[in-house]
Amino acid sequence: MIPPKPNSRPDKVSLLRYLKLFRADLLSAQPVRLYRAWMAEFRTPFFRSYMINQPELVKTVLKDRPMDFPKSGRIAEGLRPLLGNSVFVTNGETWQRQRRIIDPAFEGGRLKETYPAMWDAAQAALTRLKAEASAGAEVEIEEHTSHAAADVIFRTLFSLPIEHDVAQAVFHEFRAYQRTQPILNLAAFLPLPRWMPRFHRRSTKAAATRIRALITELTAARQSEIVAGRAPDDLATKIMTRADPQTGETFSTEEMVDQVAIFFLAGHETSASALAWALWLVAAHPEWQARLADEAEALGDTPDFADIAKLRLSRDVFREALRLYPPVPMMVREASCPERFRERDVPKGAQVVLSPWHQHRHERLWDNPDGFDPARWGTENGRHCAREAYMPFSAGPRVCTGAGFAMVEGVLLLSLILRDLKLEVVPARTPEPVAFLTVRARDGIWLRISPR
Repeated sequence: MIPPKPNSRPDKVSLLRYLKLFRADLLSAQPVRLYRAWMAEFRTPFFRSYMINQPELVKTVLKDRPMDFPKSGRIAEGLRPLLGNSVFVTNGETWQRQRRIIDPAFEGGRLKETYPAMWDAAQAALTRLKAEASAGAEVEIEEHTSHAAADVIFRTLFSLPIEHDVAQAVFHEFRAYQRTQPILNLAAFLPLPRWMPRFHRRSTKAAATRIRALITELTAARQSEIVAGRAPDDLATKIMTRADPQTGETFSTEEMVDQVAIFFLAGHETSASALAWALWLVAAHPEWQARLADEAEALGDTPDFADIAKLRLSRDVFREALRLYPPVPMMVREASCPERFRERDVPKGAQVVLSPWHQHRHERLWDNPDGFDPARWGTENGRHCAREAYMPFSAGPRVCTGAGFAMVEGVLLLSLILRDLKLEVVPARTPEPVAFLTVRARDGIWLRISPR
């Protein structure tokens, strides 16, 4: 079967119609030709945007000349109430300084240190799912993956289980936030002066304020523990005590709140999306589910980081889920100087859109682009596309800091769930992918679960 894919809009629509479609769901707002185009131009009275799918052009923007294509400030407008000046929205020297402090906490050797906390969160998620499986229930699996991903973040970042009062409050507030926050707001389309209001929804601003207040509470408490010499050696402590090797400065409490907000957004929202789609895909393909369940028998009853290397099939399935349903479907950069791409002039200030969603399904790049085929990663086409046309975590200097972290988390949770539980699709509830903060299902992802 072909996994669900949004319907594309007609090739030509009015600007007003396009803006309405875009605000509702940016995936179905795009024309079908983008799945074949190397480049496409979109004009409004206020700015021009260019989507580029050609691998050589994407490489130019993300890898070869990333400083010439900083993150677009228009996209940051919608997320600033929550993210402040986090590493997700900054550019230039501010961004470079933030990465110099953050990156060492997520280096390869550090993953092994966080693995026991991931394992504990995975076991807790499995316990919750087993309680529902014993009743033979149909469950909305995105709710469970959100819970599990939030638990992973709090255990690895602050050494707190999701049951902790503040962690629980942040989780519930964030669920409210992600239901009301579109990827773009009006300021993304109109060139508004800095003094003018940004037209954020009142409920969205209120949720962001509450989330930041709770994160401030956690961060201030951790700073006190660091000063007293009794802070646990987790990710928060590593980041808060890390000095910039060039300036010797550490993050202030306010700066750390900004970073924790993006860790939670990137590490919770995106991981939850990817895992939920992976679980639905294996439920829809029982032969792959059986193979992953057999492979997962290699997992013991205690955390052993070396086990992750044994889960090759699970890794391929998770990579395929990220290909078909990249949590962040589009990224926007801004041309800092005039460019010329594919015989087209790209003026200074133009928006350059890179779309993992379209590049991962591009008909001129991939074999069977819309099909679920984890075995593709062992083929010549799959290996080539993995290098040239696969970017679920972006690419180049701005690649997601937590990419390795996310791959370990996703593979572990997927394997543990399939080792102990059998998943089946609910035929009357095929999920419809839409893009809000991330690629989720419009009415959730429903599965029937039972003990294996």
